[in-house]
Amino acid sequence: MDDRTDHARFAEVFLPHLADAFGLARWLAGSRADAEDIVQEASLKAFRAIRSFGRGDARAWVLTIVRNTSYSWLAKNRPRSVVLTDDLDMAARDRVDQWQGGETPETMLIAKIEAQEIRKALGALPIPFREVLVLREIHGLDYRTIAEVSALPIGTVMSRLARARRLLLAAISGGGS
Repeated sequence: MDDRTDHARFAEVFLPHLADAFGLARWLAGSRADAEDIVQEASLKAFRAIRSFGRGDARAWVLTIVRNTSYSWLAKNRPRSVVLTDDLDMAARDRVDQWQGGETPETMLIAKIEAQEIRKALGALPIPFREVLVLREIHGLDYRTIAEVSALPIGTVMSRLARARRLLLAAISGGGS
């Protein structure tokens, strides 16, 4: 293969999943700026490895690279405890989405507060639990694909997902862990 073929293959395999890559990196890193750095690094890794990609699930391959890059990046650039910060761009997008739904200011305020509580509670989950929950509930991956992306046995994915949901529910309802 030559460089043009690599570029074309990268565009075909990686680029369609760029939004998912960014979303996963953002949830794992907790910040838009860090997610941008992670996705940039993951993109370079994917481009270098594009010749090794078979004809499997491109989305799972991309998310695996992003996941691994996220953990490497976080280990290098962050202390052990990571706290999710509010992202103004996300809040602005929430406002736009809510206005398009024709909701009243009161229902919009309630929805905004609830979304912030959920984001805060999700961001406070330990990364292994946050990871499986984001992959399942936000990216819509099935258990098998989550197991492949996270390099975990499917039973571990299922138990982490169940635990993550319990922790999230407890945090939202004010019940602690």
